[in-house]
Amino acid sequence: MFELLATDPASKARRGRLTTPHGVIETPIFMPVGTQGTVKGVSPAELRELHAQIILGNTYHLFVRPGMAVMRHFEGLHRFMRWDGPILTDSGGFQVFSLAKLRKITEEGVHFRNHLDGAACFIGPETSMDIQATLGSDIAMAFDECPPYPCAYDDAARSLERTLRWAQRCRDWGLARDAAGEPRGAIFGIVQGGTHAELRRTSAEALVEMGFDGYAIGGVSVGEPEPEMMAAVERSEPYLPADKARYAMGLGTPPQMLAMIARGVDMFDCVLPTRIARNGTAFTAHGTINLKNNPFIMDKGPIEEGCTCPACREFSRGYLRHLVKAEEILGLRLITLHNLHFYLTLMARARAEIEAGTFSRFQQEFAANYQVWNAQDRPTPE
Repeated sequence: MFELLATDPASKARRGRLTTPHGVIETPIFMPVGTQGTVKGVSPAELRELHAQIILGNTYHLFVRPGMAVMRHFEGLHRFMRWDGPILTDSGGFQVFSLAKLRKITEEGVHFRNHLDGAACFIGPETSMDIQATLGSDIAMAFDECPPYPCAYDDAARSLERTLRWAQRCRDWGLARDAAGEPRGAIFGIVQGGTHAELRRTSAEALVEMGFDGYAIGGVSVGEPEPEMMAAVERSEPYLPADKARYAMGLGTPPQMLAMIARGVDMFDCVLPTRIARNGTAFTAHGTINLKNNPFIMDKGPIEEGCTCPACREFSRGYLRHLVKAEEILGLRLITLHNLHFYLTLMARARAEIEAGTFSRFQQEFAANYQVWNAQDRPTPE
């Protein structure tokens, strides 16, 4: 499923290829987030034009709306949303555990009331796998418990023990499908353990022993400082096999993604490109710019010189500012297209630099020229 093609001589950066039922994915790769069966404001045709290779869908949100009866009627998420490329779905665990006042955790799984109408619902390891199979996921994530930040060692250890038991049930679900000759997507285990190095190692080693198709590093971008985020990867990666894909969940800014690639990560997803676009903010190689600001009123240039996205090919910063200030949907869509193009192009550049053996120099130069995005709030699911 995963083929390692090249490595960077000065870092742990990897160039790989991931094969799925709906297509081949060249890594490192960024996955646009399509929480509710759509990448916000962007059509599947536009995603293909941007050279998106894989998108992410959300198990919890699609489970509560439109529901599995609709998904079965339309024969899965691919046909429902008319996207013919690979889809990765999360397990629903993060969203369920965010419903702190509406849920009850048992060994069986999580009983909760959904955020739409308060109806009683249940998701456990097997349920999550069944939902993701109904969606037709190319890559399904194991159902896990995502501990909050900060989380004391004893609490993180108890959470991890449950996550590992649930992971084994997800793996057993996959083995049962295989024995019955029923199709399934790849299943990725999720490394947890909070900020505790010993627990991260325990989690990674246990998951590898179970034999998943790939591995994610979870419990990052949940409120911890950036050094702790990087440390979570550094404490997990050494214990993951080189011949399986590695996915850092919910990350991140452009410099963060390059830093994660340097630490051996292959796959990323994040809502930032689409979310901040709806506030009029665009990514550039020198940092973000807010197109609502007055200096852009008379600006005839594109968002970024040399960019080939639909917004930069045809429209000026001045026009985009006018659209955003007038609350015209076109402006937000164009900035969204630009931001996704920026992220996807950055990953293509990273792949080329790894192949050329120059990734580390590229990463250092990019970080030196990039003005760090000053987040007013952290990335949250869309």
